[in-house]
Amino acid sequence: MLRIERSANGQVVFTLSGRIQTEDIEQFQQLLVVERPGQPVMFDLRDVTLVNQDAVTFLADCEAKGIKLESCPLHIRNWIDQEKRRNNRRQRQKRKTKWGTESPG
Repeated sequence: MLRIERSANGQVVFTLSGRIQTEDIEQFQQLLVVERPGQPVMFDLRDVTLVNQDAVTFLADCEAKGIKLESCPLHIRNWIDQEKRRNNRRQRQKRKTKWGTESPG
């Protein structure tokens, strides 16, 4: 079960605790949509205990959009970094294919 606490003092901080599962992502996205555009946002992940692949993909996308991930447990940080590398490889392969260069495979 995921618990989300929001606080704001110049930047919006979402303190997350528990497990982040696929079914939590939509609810969390709805919370993010109502934030003022350009408002700095940070996720405090100190008390997150477990994530699944969808949650890792979501966190990697959030970080790519400028959301800071603070106090991220090492096993989750490693998985996010792995997901980002995988996405970068996919983007490079798409560009190669788009420009007529064969992608390795």
